[in-house]
Amino acid sequence: MLANPLMVPRILSDEHVAFFVENGYLVLESLVTPEEVEELRCDTVHLARGGYPCENLQPLSAELTDDEALRRILCIHQPHFVSPVIEKYVKHAKICGALSQITAAHLPFWDGSVKCMQSMLFVKPPAFQGQAWHQDEIYIPTRDRSLIGAWIALDDATIENGCLWVIPGSHKPGYLYPQRDHNNTEEHDFGQESYGFDESLAVPVEVPVGSVVFFNGYLLHKSHKNRSEIYRRVLVSHYMNAWSLLPWSLKDGESVATADRRSVIPVAGVDPYTWKGYDNPPRNVWLRTCKATEQLKIPEEHTTTDEPSE
Repeated sequence: MLANPLMVPRILSDEHVAFFVENGYLVLESLVTPEEVEELRCDTVHLARGGYPCENLQPLSAELTDDEALRRILCIHQPHFVSPVIEKYVKHAKICGALSQITAAHLPFWDGSVKCMQSMLFVKPPAFQGQAWHQDEIYIPTRDRSLIGAWIALDDATIENGCLWVIPGSHKPGYLYPQRDHNNTEEHDFGQESYGFDESLAVPVEVPVGSVVFFNGYLLHKSHKNRSEIYRRVLVSHYMNAWSLLPWSLKDGESVATADRRSVIPVAGVDPYTWKGYDNPPRNVWLRTCKATEQLKIPEEHTTTDEPSE
């Protein structure tokens, strides 16, 4: 028996939904308020300073300024595992309302149910690298091509500070392009690049602070190095149709058809697999590295063994 559905507001027009289905991305400006942006910025500092009990983000010395703490981080993976503030925005009502209309809009019988499996907090200070061309579904597989990112701009995202670039419509064939090493660590982080398509079709997605960019997991996208003097902070969370299994990894005895990782958060509609229970995530995060982070290691004398305060 299914639990009562999680109700979220329907905020998109039919035109919005059609644009997303056709192009693979959608921009909604001013979806996050200035007050909400400030709350997320403050929590970014709290995370960077080791303010939550967490093995991979140890408390920093009070001698380090907030700016110095931020300038060592490219991206924090799974911050919602330790931060209740980030978890709150994973479940942001308007964002989840939009997700309930577009996540699996390509499926004729979808009922609007959505679950979240990942969050990523990009800090991307000046001179930090971006990401080469890629498709998110390579890293987070779904059974029905429903993976979707919701990208909250915590600063104005411009070409100069490394905004997203996308190839509109590249999601439609459902084809995952091959990948290779890019050998351009001055421009991109250490992840591989996808190749075999017409890069001249790319368009920049410059958006003002408070905007949310939604994009399908098969959409080709990239970002460049931050060549400005301002940060390009972003909270991007990944979601999918709640009816799809999540074969993120395989355990003994499982196949791709049956694997289903359950460290997920229902955010809209129903979770038809509540009978499976949920996996408790670790109280930890992971840090993405790039050439800039390797050059800016924080000396041990700037960390402290004191327990962080909540």
